[in-house]
Amino acid sequence: MFFASADRALASDGWNSCATAKRIGLAGLKCGARLLGLILLGGFLCATLVRSSPGYGVEEEELDSRLNAESVKALRDARSSEGSLAGFYVQYWKQMLHGDLGFSRSLQEPVGQLMRERAPGTFKSVGVGLVLGWALGLPLAIITVMGRSTAVDLGANLLASVTLCIPAGVMALLCVLWQVPGRLVLALVVFPKVFEYTRNLLLRSAAMPHVVTARAKGLGPLRILVWHVIPTAASPLLALGGISISVAFAAAIPVEVLCDVPGLGQLTWSAALSRDLNLLVLITLLISAITLLANSVAEMAGNREVTETA
Repeated sequence: MFFASADRALASDGWNSCATAKRIGLAGLKCGARLLGLILLGGFLCATLVRSSPGYGVEEEELDSRLNAESVKALRDARSSEGSLAGFYVQYWKQMLHGDLGFSRSLQEPVGQLMRERAPGTFKSVGVGLVLGWALGLPLAIITVMGRSTAVDLGANLLASVTLCIPAGVMALLCVLWQVPGRLVLALVVFPKVFEYTRNLLLRSAAMPHVVTARAKGLGPLRILVWHVIPTAASPLLALGGISISVAFAAAIPVEVLCDVPGLGQLTWSAALSRDLNLLVLITLLISAITLLANSVAEMAGNREVTETA
């Protein structure tokens, strides 16, 4: 009888494990399909906005008074080979699937080579900004919540409010004037969002009944934080991590332009000014993929934690 009960328990555990794995697999497939659809849609919207923008298809060469009408017509015919918007986008993906990322007309270089040269600098800037922003925002939020000091709370709120109100472009200009590395701006952009959200999240977690009970039993602040507060807030913090990546990438554009840092942000600005369609579409696809992938991983991690808890 004992062995029969053990067999039934093992069978039940195996069934639950299979069901959990199936749910996680289905969630992964749904996230993958949504990720692919949003990336395709983002690239198409980017191409639509660029093609519909005023002045698209007109270049400075046409304003040269030395060119006759036939030369101007030849230049326009050379640029009109893209065809319709839908035709261009389909042809663009066909070339991309064969490893051809296109050619940048404004910079006169292959798009793939430009991306290989500029992407590492942006990834490094974003990585440094995320690490410094979280390293400043998360501990400060923990100290504010667990320390319960009015002076610390006011000082942290003031610092977060000031950095939140100053635009990234203004902070980048200040870095240029003060000769400070521009990557610090990304940390100051990420910091207030991490601090505000994390502090509110920890305050809500610290007010939960099981945390109040643990505090009433005499548990120390560090033990309460590690075993009762942080586990409750882990899933939302993962989601915040995905959002902070998109925030850092968005702030990288003005920072790299104003601080003259060679990267994807500076490349995006140059491509936007010259309406370089091939370059803009690829940068949009890359940034969309990174942002959506980070958010999807955070969402799947949160769903998995909820499933295991249930």
